[in-house]
Amino acid sequence: MNAISEPALAADTPPAKNKHRSTFWSRFCRNRGALLGLAILLLVALLVCFGPLLAAHNPWDMVEQPFLPPMEREGFAMGTDTMGRDILSGLVLGARISLLIAVISTLVSLLIGVGIGAISGYFGGWVDATLMRFTEMFQSVPSFALALVLVAIFEPSVNSIIVAIALVSWPPVARLVRGEFLTLRQRDFVAAAQLAGQSTPRIILAQILPNAASSIVVMASLMVATAILLESSLSFMGLGDPNLMSWGYMIGSARTVLRQAWWMAVFPGVAILLTVLAFNLVGEGLNDGLNARQDGKTK
Repeated sequence: MNAISEPALAADTPPAKNKHRSTFWSRFCRNRGALLGLAILLLVALLVCFGPLLAAHNPWDMVEQPFLPPMEREGFAMGTDTMGRDILSGLVLGARISLLIAVISTLVSLLIGVGIGAISGYFGGWVDATLMRFTEMFQSVPSFALALVLVAIFEPSVNSIIVAIALVSWPPVARLVRGEFLTLRQRDFVAAAQLAGQSTPRIILAQILPNAASSIVVMASLMVATAILLESSLSFMGLGDPNLMSWGYMIGSARTVLRQAWWMAVFPGVAILLTVLAFNLVGEGLNDGLNARQDGKTK
């Protein structure tokens, strides 16, 4: 009797669902803002990939009369600027430069910050104290002011802007990674790796760093948004690359005619606003998806 009833009971009982075992994607999708941000970033990615096919004109060519308002003539949905250049073409092709500067500068700053933070947090002692004083030296100067000085010293170009943004962005990464390493180096798996005879670089790269990756990924998404704002601010001050079209350059070139041609600054400004907002929303979603402690909360 027991042999028959127990399987039947097991078949009738639905399997229990453990919310703490939900996947990263299910946790990410609970954040509707993150999904909206992801959709915006996909649209921006399409502009970056297919920009030359979507742009009707070269953004540097004078194709119409200056100060043509939006939607006034066919083919110029966003009007023209002071030189009669198509703003829509500049907006589409400028996405590539703005995103290129932001992504590359973020990668460089991550390389510097993760390296310094990992060494500082793993070794501790005088190594930690020395590297943290070095980090505080960079943090003692406002980020934008330091970037402004660095670009002004060198000739304004894509390379100088990338280097300047990277040099002012790495200190928060170093502090974050240092904190993670200080905590993780006390774990049993690190002691086991040391007893197994693994080298220090192997322990740092293969054992500790993967466990700190979630925090680094979340910070990286926010750093890209900050880099876009920094590039736009530098271009607005006249320190952008004058040979390349970017969103920041478009806003900078419109600063003297804001009352006469509002559309020259509004359209690239909205593009920057939406892109930065999207990166921040995706960063929040990544934090929810990678942090299991948020699993029980519903957005």
